[in-house]
Amino acid sequence: MNKFNSYLKSLRLRTLPLSTGGVLLGILLAVADYRVGFWTAVLTVLTTVCLQILSNLSNELGDVLHGTDTEDRKGPQYGLNSGEITIGRMKFLIGIFVVLSMGFGLAMVWVSWGSVFGLTQLLVLMLGAAAIIAAMRYTLGRSPYGYRGLGDLYVFLFFGLVAVLGAYFVCAHTIPSWRLLLPGAAVGCFGVGVLNVNNIRDMETDAPNRVTVAIRLGERRAKIYQTVLIVLGWVLMTLYCLMRIPDPWHYLYVLTLPLYAVHLRGVWSRTGRDLDPMLPLLVMSTFLFCLLGGLGFVIYLF
Repeated sequence: MNKFNSYLKSLRLRTLPLSTGGVLLGILLAVADYRVGFWTAVLTVLTTVCLQILSNLSNELGDVLHGTDTEDRKGPQYGLNSGEITIGRMKFLIGIFVVLSMGFGLAMVWVSWGSVFGLTQLLVLMLGAAAIIAAMRYTLGRSPYGYRGLGDLYVFLFFGLVAVLGAYFVCAHTIPSWRLLLPGAAVGCFGVGVLNVNNIRDMETDAPNRVTVAIRLGERRAKIYQTVLIVLGWVLMTLYCLMRIPDPWHYLYVLTLPLYAVHLRGVWSRTGRDLDPMLPLLVMSTFLFCLLGGLGFVIYLF
């Protein structure tokens, strides 16, 4: 049972609402515009979950191998950095989720298009392969991009643009307008915000081994950066709604505004380990933002 709990901790299930939120928004926006297959939507979510867990496991292994995660870590202790899981077992677990990501991804494409052969399907599969590589290379390898201050770009692209637009495209087989970039970018801003709070919390322990945007900015400017990310995300989603057919239901996501206000207040009033509760708060706020944002367009149909 203790071993199972160790593996469960390393999966970091509390991060899943962030990655699934953007995908869910893309699916719901597609449902509002087109007829979407149930199993296509389910397999899209399952592929996303496996990619997120793969990223979490690879991140933990990379940080341990580079000596970033130590006993002084201010965030939660996971299975590997607490010594409850060996490096060999962690590599085996990573391999399992690489296979699961590939399997669910292939099934997603097959169910959506009825085949994995064709130029469109090939491009989607190539994007999936890029997502697997990106998930693993964040802290793994000789020159991980997460150690060179490029993690924010990765999160913006894959947790925002790829999550929303990719899910929409898999479900609808088209991207009808450039305007979909706006909700994708909004979710990307919130995803970067989660990473930024994590990096602000860990600035002291990260400094000897890695470079992050928070370290480059310093704590005060990193908190200003956090505020800009949250405000920009709200502005982008609001612009998208204004460009669609006006309807009050489209603004259902506004119900989450108090949660974001509490988050920003906590970011500005806390430091170090005390910032940790602001991470799950932003993750769940973003998930609800995406869920309500998508449902607003679906409800409008009725």
